[in-house]
Amino acid sequence: MPWDLPLVAAGDPGSELTAGQDGATIRRSVLPGGVRVLTEAMPGLRSATVGAWVGVGSRDEAGGHFGSTHFLEHLLFKGTPTRSAMDIAEAFDAVGGEANAATGKEHTCYYARVLDADLPMAVDVLADMVTSATLDPDELETERGVILEEIAMNDDDPGDVVHEQFSTAVLGDTPLGRPIGGTPETIRAVPRDAVHEHYREHYRPQDLVVAAAGGVDHDALCAQVSGALAAGGWDLEEPRVPAPRRSSSHDGHDGAAVELTVHRAVEQANVIVGSTGLSAVDERRFALSVLNGVLGGSMSSRLFQEIRERRGLAYSTYSFASGYGETGTFGLYAGCTPARIDEVTALLGEELDRLAQDGITAAELARCVGQHTGGMVLGLEDSGARMNRLGRAELVHGTLLSLEDSIERIRAVTAEEVRELAADLASRPRSVVRVGPFGD
Repeated sequence: MPWDLPLVAAGDPGSELTAGQDGATIRRSVLPGGVRVLTEAMPGLRSATVGAWVGVGSRDEAGGHFGSTHFLEHLLFKGTPTRSAMDIAEAFDAVGGEANAATGKEHTCYYARVLDADLPMAVDVLADMVTSATLDPDELETERGVILEEIAMNDDDPGDVVHEQFSTAVLGDTPLGRPIGGTPETIRAVPRDAVHEHYREHYRPQDLVVAAAGGVDHDALCAQVSGALAAGGWDLEEPRVPAPRRSSSHDGHDGAAVELTVHRAVEQANVIVGSTGLSAVDERRFALSVLNGVLGGSMSSRLFQEIRERRGLAYSTYSFASGYGETGTFGLYAGCTPARIDEVTALLGEELDRLAQDGITAAELARCVGQHTGGMVLGLEDSGARMNRLGRAELVHGTLLSLEDSIERIRAVTAEEVRELAADLASRPRSVVRVGPFGD
């Protein structure tokens, strides 16, 4: 059964769930200041991955703050009143650990993987970064140059360009349509004060989720988090309710069809055909996993077999989906010789239409269900994957599915559900984005 994430106190036996045959125990607590702590203790594991999740992403940036979320991902590693950037780097290097961060459209995560004995250190450092980043003006200007180089590097990769342009084309002039990392114009323009305002507005106890998996003790972690956040100056005594999850109501953007060509002097053209997709909480997301697997998620998928194996038109071709609070994207990608771009573009659309019209075979359904269930089990052998699952369950779903329940949801998908979903996606306004040596 799904495990709803209730508000429970640390040490409350009702907050425990034994999830799966490996004996892992999942617990969730809400600290007095509204900070949520989730753990999955994995017996016998000597390492742990811990993440400090903030429910803010690029879509949450106010006017004048565009690019601030990605800026903060960089700047929080640049120092606090008690630690320099070198101190932060050395703390993890000295124990053979690793630390990094990721910015999304709807959340940001700062995470570290260390030995279980070094977890208190990791919590201290991450909490110091989250609560007490100095956002030094000189460091900010240095990092502005680094981010501009990062954007330039991505702009030199036609694969990155086609995906970014596709997201903007489908999601339109909405906060979700903006690039996560900002643009050269917004990064050059955003002042230090705007970044600081964004930091103070969104990095608060009620916005923070701490998730950890591996060799971790829940009650000990709650105490470590409370102490580290208090040392950083956060008031955890004032009662606060955790920030609510995002609304899943539709934003009114229906993804009008867009056809876009971006010129790049490259040897291979890149193309994506697609539309809006499903939200992250849509109950059809399990059917989407099967659809995606059959259409373009493996070497046995239809796109791979038709475009690469039978016709030899592309080295890489696949389908993909991304889900957000109230909408998502769904696309089909291929990279090919520029002279074959029209032929490949037509084939991408035809495969989606054929699936919508004729559905999938029993053999395809069985193969894809096996692919996904096996992938779930293998993926969750990693503490980082389990930490991510906890963070997303808290910020997005409010419900954590056990591995067994997730597998049952996939196995319950029918061929007719896949066909109906394909028909829905195929009927939506279809955008085409090409990147290659063509005229704009």
